[in-house]
Amino acid sequence: MNKYLAFDLGASSGRAIIGTVDSGKLSLQEVHRFKNGPVEKSDAFYWDYDALCKELVTGLAKALEVSGGDLDGIAIDTWGVDYVLFDSEKRIVRQPYNYRDERTKKAEQKVRTILSDSEIYAYTGIQKMELNTIYQLYAHKMEHPEELEGTKFLNIPDALAFHLGGDFTTEYTSASTTGLLDPVKKEWCWELIDKLELPRSIFPEIVQPCTRGGAVSEKLQKQLNCRAIPIYKVGSHDTASAVAAVPAPAQGNWAYLSAGTWALLGAEIASPSITAAGEQAHFTNEGGLEGNIRYLTNIMGSWLFQETKRIWNESGKELSFEDICCMAETSEQCKYLIDPNNGVFVTPGDMPQRIRDFCQNSGQTGELSDAEVARAIYDSLALYFKNKIAFLEKLLNVKYSAFNIVGGGTKDRLLMQLTSDAMGIPVIAGPVEATSTGNIIAQAIASKVVADQAQGRKIISDSLEVITYLPDEKSHAAFEKAAERFAGLLK
Repeated sequence: MNKYLAFDLGASSGRAIIGTVDSGKLSLQEVHRFKNGPVEKSDAFYWDYDALCKELVTGLAKALEVSGGDLDGIAIDTWGVDYVLFDSEKRIVRQPYNYRDERTKKAEQKVRTILSDSEIYAYTGIQKMELNTIYQLYAHKMEHPEELEGTKFLNIPDALAFHLGGDFTTEYTSASTTGLLDPVKKEWCWELIDKLELPRSIFPEIVQPCTRGGAVSEKLQKQLNCRAIPIYKVGSHDTASAVAAVPAPAQGNWAYLSAGTWALLGAEIASPSITAAGEQAHFTNEGGLEGNIRYLTNIMGSWLFQETKRIWNESGKELSFEDICCMAETSEQCKYLIDPNNGVFVTPGDMPQRIRDFCQNSGQTGELSDAEVARAIYDSLALYFKNKIAFLEKLLNVKYSAFNIVGGGTKDRLLMQLTSDAMGIPVIAGPVEATSTGNIIAQAIASKVVADQAQGRKIISDSLEVITYLPDEKSHAAFEKAAERFAGLLK
């Protein structure tokens, strides 16, 4: 029996989960959960790194208590693109920027005067998004150039692991989200970095997942009365860990969606696919657990629901996500549609009003009720998934007969059903805690308890619940009818 502690941090919450691997079966136990989110300070958005570090120590203390001190490893996964900058004494220079901070807008425009979007895609194969690290670092250079002298950055998961005692390196899957990595060599793209005149000295060593990356520090060993528990590098970009947990069939073509604040839709391929068609369809080449490529596209996922719920509840409505789901079910299907990935929905703000404005500005007249706002999100996400799967099939010359969805979004029964309806194929939903599960399996691989990702996926399939949703013919017909109108709304 082996016990591993997975810290899984998302854009709205974090959790600490103990995974026990025993006789080919996996069991999970959540021991700590905490809130996370952007902090606004001096007209900029940051992450509260110090608070996150404290939550990690609290989670570790609880895990040690629950396990009787019997932990075989610790690993951290988080969202991608963001970073922490350290000085020569390895002290943080400032709280890390949140990827939703708008400083990258000017940086993106400036970078475009140096290199075109297509030139950057040819170097990196990464979908162009203003939040990518390439634009964040360039914005840092524009606003605080002195902070790039004698410093080095770590991606967020590696910076948090460093706080616990991890080594000062960054992991491949997380580095692959930066827009500064050579996807073939799996190393920093120095030619691109030099053209942007970013100092080479700030870039850390890249290491592969499923390897050891330090141990709990002596300070924490004394504080928590524990041994030097190994700290492992896993798929530290949360989507890499989530994809590693997809209970995929051993043979045949399969596609996935990791459903959370962001919805990441794609397929696992052996090597990068960098084509003009892929760039135009906004597909990206990110690193996978065993050196493969997660060929995917980023879609605004539960963020739309989260911001809508926040705004409504701030006005005193006190709605749960299930309440919003039930509201949507009372509204007419595909009456109102939005482009979920439109830039107007990226930053925090009055999401319900932005949805109403989008509908009004796109010729969809009428005053949307709250139920219609909710339904517009549901139907539009389902249609967007349908649209992107069609692109993926063309790009890779494959046909999918089922669609695997993992992550917290699988708890939304209406979204799962409507996705199946829109696509006209079964949706296999689960596991819910996919990211933590993939994190734990990678630790087990690193410690040689599990042979490889294939064996890990079989363990997951044999251990955790999944639910299959079958398409409803009437609803599928409604989505087919709305597909052309929806496509006309997309940029």
